[in-house]
Amino acid sequence: MTRGILLAGNESSLSAAVAVEAAKRVEYFAAAFIPNRLADPVEAKTLPAAESLIPLHWNPGSPVSARTLILAAENRLEHINEALLICVPPSVRKHPGELVAPEIEIMVNDHIKGWFFLVKELTALFRVKKTGTLALVLSELDPGGGKDEAPDLMGISAVESFRAFTQGLLNSSLEEPFRILGFSASESSNTVEFAAFIFKFLEEGGKRNNGKWLRFGKGRGLFSRY
Repeated sequence: MTRGILLAGNESSLSAAVAVEAAKRVEYFAAAFIPNRLADPVEAKTLPAAESLIPLHWNPGSPVSARTLILAAENRLEHINEALLICVPPSVRKHPGELVAPEIEIMVNDHIKGWFFLVKELTALFRVKKTGTLALVLSELDPGGGKDEAPDLMGISAVESFRAFTQGLLNSSLEEPFRILGFSASESSNTVEFAAFIFKFLEEGGKRNNGKWLRFGKGRGLFSRY
């Protein structure tokens, strides 16, 4: 039976690195990566073309789209064994009065609300099958905060929302028939090495690291809890 891997998140260098690692392990994998609509065009990262990648559409702000995504992934892959949700929110440095409504809507829909809809569908699927792995991957943002620098009100808020959401899922992991793991690394970490680190722990099997945060960093190969 072929291993079914689904990746979801926004376009970023980390998403691209995780996709490359997935391509090393299976003939085909599915990915639903949304364009980073708040990033500077120069900084936006596009996923590399890969024959093994099955691109799927996902509108994070829609609960119907989350359900449709899971059905499409199952249809193309036959089954989903591992789902990796990759949170790499953009940094938006503006003073409160400079924020505009469309930016707020994009941040909430793409980088906060969408995770709730998608996890709802994935947990329902894994509960029925009584197996599977849900991996939540977080890239920490540099808070900055110099006296002459505008605060990152939205990017940091998205990071903290994803962190709190993941922690809640990890706390409930022992009650589930499937694995839930959290991964995090600083924004400046080597994305290629971080992606390899993620798959290393996913492939250990069993429930040894179930319910734990696994922190990647220089000189670290161990997990830590927040």
